[in-house]
Amino acid sequence: MNLKKELDELIQYRNAYFLAFAATTGYVCFGWDIGLIGGVLALPSFQQYFGLDKESPAASAALSGNIVSVLQAGGFFGAIASSWFASRYGRKPSMLASAVIFVIGSVIQSIVGIGSTPAVGLKVLYFSRFFGGVGVGVMAAIVPTYVSECAPRAIRGRCTGSIEVAVGLGNMLSFWVNYGVALNIPIGELQWRTPIIVQLIPGVLFFIFMLFQPESPRWLVEKGRYEEAAKSLAYIARSDPSSASVQLTLSEIRADFAGRRKLSFVSQFRKMGENKITALRCAIPSILTFLQQWSGTNAINYYAPQIFASLGIASTTASLLATGIYGVVKFVVTCLVLAFVIESWGRKRTLFYGGLAQGLMMLWIGGYAAIHPEPRVVPATYVSIVAIYLYGVFFCIGWGFTPLVLGSEVAPGHLRPAVMSLASGMTWLFTYVIAQITPTMLDRIRWGTYVLFGVASVVMALLVWVGVPETTGVPLEDVKWLFEGRLWVRFVQDAPGGRWVLGGRRAPSVEELKKAEAAGAMVAVGGGGQRSGPGGENGATSYEIDREKMRASVVVVNDPLII
Repeated sequence: MNLKKELDELIQYRNAYFLAFAATTGYVCFGWDIGLIGGVLALPSFQQYFGLDKESPAASAALSGNIVSVLQAGGFFGAIASSWFASRYGRKPSMLASAVIFVIGSVIQSIVGIGSTPAVGLKVLYFSRFFGGVGVGVMAAIVPTYVSECAPRAIRGRCTGSIEVAVGLGNMLSFWVNYGVALNIPIGELQWRTPIIVQLIPGVLFFIFMLFQPESPRWLVEKGRYEEAAKSLAYIARSDPSSASVQLTLSEIRADFAGRRKLSFVSQFRKMGENKITALRCAIPSILTFLQQWSGTNAINYYAPQIFASLGIASTTASLLATGIYGVVKFVVTCLVLAFVIESWGRKRTLFYGGLAQGLMMLWIGGYAAIHPEPRVVPATYVSIVAIYLYGVFFCIGWGFTPLVLGSEVAPGHLRPAVMSLASGMTWLFTYVIAQITPTMLDRIRWGTYVLFGVASVVMALLVWVGVPETTGVPLEDVKWLFEGRLWVRFVQDAPGGRWVLGGRRAPSVEELKKAEAAGAMVAVGGGGQRSGPGGENGATSYEIDREKMRASVVVVNDPLII
């Protein structure tokens, strides 16, 4: 029965699913580069060509950190600039431009050193990775906004969550390409150039797929292009532009943007602080992406071969094989979570349980590394290798893609491009930090590296338990109601065990608040004054709901095609 329901849903929403597939192909580029560079750095041919094998361990670690992190520096600037491009030119043209930049950067990376010395080639490698990073940064910032603005609410979490599937797919493929060249191509320039050349494929596919997708209906509404917005909605919902569901969604989007059209890039950032609730909604995506980076995931993604080698897997081929298996585990689990967990468990459960479990795995690895500082194989070594794989499983359950899903949902619609560009910028900034410090941490504090990430993961889980709302199944235009009343009560009641902690206290539901507003039955308590809707200066005001009036008020529409 469930399988039939899933198949029917897949057919019903096939246009929306293909839109998400096309857009998230850009994240395959992101995931590919994350997995690519760590394996390339481990190849003897790369180390010999650029002289890493002749450097001291400290100097080699610093050089490796520079090669890895320069892409993140480009990604940071690309993410920050993406808001202006997405707001001015639209989501689709900006993503197409990002694909072109990524492809050009990849082409330059693949030919560095040809016709010059390796020293000059290294400088060109830095430039090309920075340039390509700008393209990846733009696409990484815009894709979550685009998908969340286009996907019907019934599958929005699944569509936005497919971003992490794309990252996992790019990771997995790059890991196995690295393993394949180490196994089958003799030591030489072709060995390390081949993985870089192959990464052109997802960039080209991303550009081709996006040519056939519509512009974001919310961006079109913001620009006053209502007929085009209706056509985009109709394509996504496989309906007619004049249908009731399309027109209702269009009217809700227009109402959400009423008085807010055509905000400039600077104005969007200024509006983020217009009141406490707006500031909180704008801060949550950046906070989540900041915390995500301290889970340690990119330390493993970028330096997995070195980490496995430190556990006793000495040969390059064996460490790359172990890394490839890690990529497969993450990809498979991400697909399963996306299909069966994200919409049924909700956002908070996945973040909470995933954070606790991944923290425990990191703490185990840290304890093992403290007891066995030398890279030799003992029975506990195999348990630690399994712990790394389990870490990947638990990360995919929670902190892999849920921060993007939740962040894009809580961001105010008229500020979403700027908010998500900041969140993406935060990702790139601290990915850069992690890429820079991880080799040095592994060289100097060793087991303390894993303990740091383990403790951070546990803290992240506790912060999510009390600090964010549950957005599963809530239309984007209704998310504002989740920030009404006593926020901590609403946030805690949706957390695992939260209702038991609160006892009899409850926050009114979104439907109750909407009906109360429509009936004019919202009465302020405690000197807060009367209000007619959400988003005022005092976001912590609580309300008494006249339930008799609510029963007589208008019915909230629950059309599954509503976005």
